[in-house]
Amino acid sequence: MIDFDAVRTDTPGARERVFLDSAGSSLPPEPVLRETIAHLRRESEVGGYRAAAERADDLDKGYAVAAGFLGCAPEEVAFTESATRSWLNAFTAVPLTEGDRVLISEAEYGSNAIAVYHRARAVGAQVDVVPSDETGTLDVAALRELLDERVRLVSLVHAPTNSGLVNPVREVVEAAHDAGALVLLDACQAAGQLRVNAEESGADLISLTGRKWLRGPRGTGILVVREEAARRLRPVQIDQHSATWTMPDQVRLRSDARVHELWEFSVADRLGLIAALRYADDLGIDAIEQAVRERAETLRAGLAGIDRVRVHDLGRVRSGIVSFTVDGVAADSVKNALRERRVTVSASGAHGALLDMSKRGLTEFVRASPHYFVSPEQLDEFLTVVADIAAT
Repeated sequence: MIDFDAVRTDTPGARERVFLDSAGSSLPPEPVLRETIAHLRRESEVGGYRAAAERADDLDKGYAVAAGFLGCAPEEVAFTESATRSWLNAFTAVPLTEGDRVLISEAEYGSNAIAVYHRARAVGAQVDVVPSDETGTLDVAALRELLDERVRLVSLVHAPTNSGLVNPVREVVEAAHDAGALVLLDACQAAGQLRVNAEESGADLISLTGRKWLRGPRGTGILVVREEAARRLRPVQIDQHSATWTMPDQVRLRSDARVHELWEFSVADRLGLIAALRYADDLGIDAIEQAVRERAETLRAGLAGIDRVRVHDLGRVRSGIVSFTVDGVAADSVKNALRERRVTVSASGAHGALLDMSKRGLTEFVRASPHYFVSPEQLDEFLTVVADIAAT
């Protein structure tokens, strides 16, 4: 059970407004702020190198913190600057040549799809889309039909950006592994609101961000690379942190996941991310998931009862992302009208999930994403404002 009063005390911004954008960039709790700001202040006193050296042990312990939260070994954790950087580092390290195949789902995130199609075109690989079932969930039976010995990678979005869908990770991984393919799990919208566990899911590669449901600083991310998968990868972007220059014409790459890191990073932000991981772990991911899901279902039920409002969420299992539109009102206009009433949501077009959005005939949507620090009264306030917008 989450101590609601405590998390509200740690989140002053949640008292000043109805914040429903944790799927965009959430509100960092006070322990994360203190850690991040204190290190920036220390850098201003002694310089970045010395300040980093003073926290070297804490930075190193961060790998164990992340590993404990994500169900893997510390050697399988790499810290990066974003979920996109994590995903790209993993994807570009997967060997891909002419005739190879990559499978994506209808819920594929726009940034990932761009990278997949661009690289496939360059090397002569083939990209195939796994269809969804009647609920919008990736169809595992259809996936098995598409898999063959030429499939090198299955890209799976755990929780898409544009709906409440939660895809069946374990079933997808088992099917892919039966065919000898790797699975790259995009957990950008999952980590911090759903259980993301490398050992339980079996995923070979997992990318995630710090700024969303984990409530960490912007400019932070994590890549999990399982030991078995690492032997099949060929990292592309390396520097003096990820490799050693051993002879004038030879380099030796690191043997752990940190081969996917670069030397330069924001120490303050990484310390903040480690603090955010500890904060989430102290609350308990199962308690967080329950609290988020209850709030999201309250919003779905409330929105469905408002005239001229349409909820667009998919899936048998649903996340904390609630997508909706108001008939005759542009998504940005809804977002701006809510902001004027001290309610924060986000709005987006089809570019973030083009395959799914085009299939459903959607061009835009409003996204509300309530975290555990949002009160029931604030959910009611949001619904009241949406009803006012829809009525006028």
